[in-house]
Amino acid sequence: MKNICAMLGIRYPLIQGGMANIADHRLASAVSNAGGLGLIAASADTAESVRDKIRLCRELTDKPFGVNIMLMNPHAAEIAAMVTDEKVAVVTTGAGNPAAYIPAWKQAGIIVIPVVASCAMARWMERAGADAVVAEGQEAGGHIGELTTLALIPQVVDLVNIPVIAAGGIGDHRGVLAAFALGAKGVQVGTVLLASEECPVHENYKKMILKANDIDTLVTGRQTGAPVRVLKNPMARHYLAMAEQKVSREELEKLTLGSLSRAVFEGDIETGSFMAGQIAGMIRSVRPVREIIESLFLPVADYKDALEVL
Repeated sequence: MKNICAMLGIRYPLIQGGMANIADHRLASAVSNAGGLGLIAASADTAESVRDKIRLCRELTDKPFGVNIMLMNPHAAEIAAMVTDEKVAVVTTGAGNPAAYIPAWKQAGIIVIPVVASCAMARWMERAGADAVVAEGQEAGGHIGELTTLALIPQVVDLVNIPVIAAGGIGDHRGVLAAFALGAKGVQVGTVLLASEECPVHENYKKMILKANDIDTLVTGRQTGAPVRVLKNPMARHYLAMAEQKVSREELEKLTLGSLSRAVFEGDIETGSFMAGQIAGMIRSVRPVREIIESLFLPVADYKDALEVL
C-alpha cells in the first residue's frame, strides 16, 4: 500500500477539506505551501471559474494541489474534463458517484480520491479505480453521513486495499494519532482551517468558530435526505422548527437557498449557514495555516517509528 506523502508529493499526510464557497486558490496554496495538499472547491462554479482559480493557485505555489468536485454541480461534467486539460495533480469528489469520470482522470495521470461515508461506497470506489478514499464521519462539518469516524474508519480500512484517509472530528494532534491508530494513512481537515489567517471567510464566520463550544453544532436536512452539520444560529434553529412541523421539502430548501454564501461572504449571523464540525469547540484562536498544520503533526514526531506514517 502506497504511503500518502509519497503518493501526493507532500510533507504531511494531510488533505485540506474541499469546503464549498470557502476553499479557493488562496487557502489551497497556503495549505500546499505548508506541506499538506490544498484543494480548490469547485462548489457550484463553472468550469472556467474553476480553471481561473487553478491558474491563480499555480502563481502562489509550486507544490501539488487538487480540485474537489461536488458532483451535484450542474457543471460537473465540464469541470471533470477541464481538470484533465489543466493536468491537475489530484481530484477529490463528493455528493455523488464519480465512477464515470475516473477512467479519463486516471488516463490523464490524475490521482483520484473520492470522499465516502460508508463501506459500500468505499468498496465501489476501489473497484472503479480510485487511488485512495477519504472516509468521513458524521462529526465533520457540512454534508455528512450517518456513521461516526470511530466506527467508520476501521471498517473501511478492513474492507479495501487502497489507503484510507480519515476525516471528521480531527482537531489537534490527538485526533491525528487516533486516526492512525484506527488504520488511516492520512487525515483530511476542514474546520480547523476555517480559523486560519488565510481562510477567505467573513470575520463573523471565524468569530462564530472561536465562540463555539462542544454542543454548538446541529444537523439540518435529515428530513430531506441531505444532512448538513452547521453551527447553531437563528436560521438553523428555525430550520429545525419548520422540519418538526413537517413542512414541505420545497419550503425547507427555500429557507436554506443561498445561506452558505450569506455566511461566507456577508457574515450574516441571522440567516447564514455556518458549516462546521463538532471540533469547533476546540478552536480558540486564528492562526496561520502553517502553524495549524505543524501543530497537528510535530507533536506526533515521537510516534514516528510506531505509526510508520510520516
